[in-house]
Amino acid sequence: MGRQWLQKKRGINADKRAKMTSKLAREIVVAAKMGAPDPAFNPRLALAIESARKLSVSNDVIARAVKKGSGQTGETVDFELVTFEGMSPQNVAVIVECLTDNRNRTAPDMRSLFKDGRFGAKVMFFFDHLGHVEATHEKEGLDLETAALECGADDVEPLEDTAEEGTGARFYTAPAALDAVTKALRDAGWKISESEMGYRPKEKAAITPEQREKHEAFLERIDDHDDSHRIYSA
Repeated sequence: MGRQWLQKKRGINADKRAKMTSKLAREIVVAAKMGAPDPAFNPRLALAIESARKLSVSNDVIARAVKKGSGQTGETVDFELVTFEGMSPQNVAVIVECLTDNRNRTAPDMRSLFKDGRFGAKVMFFFDHLGHVEATHEKEGLDLETAALECGADDVEPLEDTAEEGTGARFYTAPAALDAVTKALRDAGWKISESEMGYRPKEKAAITPEQREKHEAFLERIDDHDDSHRIYSA
């Protein structure tokens, strides 16, 4: 969900891949710290590892991140999730979640990235805070409304970028129902790629295609920051 606006950008250059590898490793560290180091007993860790493998992150990097997060290396792990709000230069609401070990470093960096927009503008009311599950099914042409109803999701939309064969969808849930919906989808044969809390814009921003292109370039600059974890935009 946090990178929906990037899904159409299929090509990833070497620098971008290195940054994403670092961020995925950080997510594995945090997931391993918050729960069991075994992905079989830690759903967040299992999804983090799966995401890393999709980007061809090496098994060594994944194993080191798990050991670091679970305290097996003796290193101190002190990441916190910090949320920033603001308006882009195109006057579009943006929420940025950062995983950082130093908010006093991250906050000024975010302020600088928003220099042509409005950093700190209150925009939460433009979004709903929901559980969301991204999943794919090997069967083609499944009725998404029926799938959502059967698993207990409140809403559903097709994924923007999926394989020609099969079905991809993003299911939205009440916060308390996230785990139950995820389990129901998995039991129904869906392969889960993301299951987490996030922000969904209530309405899409009414801007021109040219403005949208500039807005996405703005978001990409934020995403390039090492501490940037999830970005949500109208």
